Amino acid sequence: MKFAHFSHAWNKPGMSPAQRYSQLWDELKLCDELGFDFGFTVEHHFSPQESWMVAPAVYCASAAAHTRRLRIGPMGYIVPLYNPLRIVEEAAALDNVLNGRLELGLVSGISPEFFGPYGADFKNRRQITEEGLVLIKAAYAGERPFSFEGTYHQYKDVHLSVLPLQKPHPPIWLQSRDTDTLAMLAREGVHTGFLFYVSRQEVAPRYRDYITCWRQAGHHGNPNIGYWVLVYVDETDEKAVPKARQNIEYCFTKVFGSKPHGIPGNVRLADNFAKRGELSASEIAKNAPNIDYLLERNLVFIGSAETVTRKIKEAATEGLFNTVLCEFNFGAVSEEDLRNSIRLFGTKVIPALRDFDPYQ
Repeated sequence: MKFAHFSHAWNKPGMSPAQRYSQLWDELKLCDELGFDFGFTVEHHFSPQESWMVAPAVYCASAAAHTRRLRIGPMGYIVPLYNPLRIVEEAAALDNVLNGRLELGLVSGISPEFFGPYGADFKNRRQITEEGLVLIKAAYAGERPFSFEGTYHQYKDVHLSVLPLQKPHPPIWLQSRDTDTLAMLAREGVHTGFLFYVSRQEVAPRYRDYITCWRQAGHHGNPNIGYWVLVYVDETDEKAVPKARQNIEYCFTKVFGSKPHGIPGNVRLADNFAKRGELSASEIAKNAPNIDYLLERNLVFIGSAETVTRKIKEAATEGLFNTVLCEFNFGAVSEEDLRNSIRLFGTKVIPALRDFDPYQ
């Protein structure tokens, strides 16, 4: 299995964005020393009460200076907000800044609030993102100059000034649980993943087909399937659960997906899932602030190192993921507890799970 430090750069009480970024880079340095594989961050906009990560490339560039071996990347660029040629150039530069350690994550964007101020096309976001993926691969394919003819973007005889160090391109991720998109990603050799809101039992067959298609396409090794989840490790379950309880409640009612002076973020998310017909995801979102609900269903990894190891193994077997996207820094977890949690995870959980293969 593989393990990532993942951050939404959530608003944290008493901290400025500058302090928050610095704290996260220190965490990445620790994860680098402890043997984590990846360091990822999101791209969110226009929600100061939630995420302060409006420029993932800036975060990743500074992360390069704080780490030596950790693979770093956005997870991901919200493709419809860009002229995708901007992503092509920026990712190439980032891979050079990171000395070949870039993981290039792409997403289509979940919130219409991100799109309005940019005048971006929310309705066709999935198609635009998939076209952007094809463009990125074409731009790095080796022919110079390159041309591209798509439904949404067209380019002719473009000369790139900088190419990525990794050839033909950095590993690419596109988060999806859509059957058709997963089939396309498998053919193209693109990694994927999902959030803990999604029922693992429901989506596991889709990812089994994705793995099969990946292997049939002849790609080297296995694909990475990421699973984003909150993680808190302490010496015992009895110490971990009470500390996590109030922070989880705060996170899902006051921060994640919320709007100032509006309804709680988890309620908004639940309504959005329900409108899309994803009733199991809606139910999870509705109950996200309730740690007892989450623990009972193994939807957060909270407890001693032994407990967290067991929980991850069970969840990965059920949901067919091989990469844990660990959100350690949520709510108002103290600096001491946060670093202790990361250290326990790195020294005890990772070694216990490194050779475990949920795809078997």
